[in-house]
Amino acid sequence: MIVAGLCFMVLGLLFFLGTVLGVHRFPDCYTRMHGAAKGDTLSSILFITGIILVSFEHFGVADAVRTAKLLFIIVFLFVASPAASHALVAAGYANGLKPWQRRKADTGQTEEEATS
Repeated sequence: MIVAGLCFMVLGLLFFLGTVLGVHRFPDCYTRMHGAAKGDTLSSILFITGIILVSFEHFGVADAVRTAKLLFIIVFLFVASPAASHALVAAGYANGLKPWQRRKADTGQTEEEATS
């Protein structure tokens, strides 16, 4: 159980690293928020699942209560994180935040190549 739990924790950390890179590399608020919401939710769920597996020694009342609390946190994250990111993106859109669009300079084409 400990090895499986540590594997879940490492996998959660790797997904979180991917989230950080996505937030850093994406061009605008909308794509950054998409990467942050998906990656953060998945990495948190994986990491908490790893904590459940590592801390589960033998089935007792304390283990059952701790597991129930952590499962409640997973359900809360699964619902709250996408809803919060949707609310932030909707607020940005309502305030006129424009989505990123590729410019001609970003494609590496000259004006003649882009128009033909």
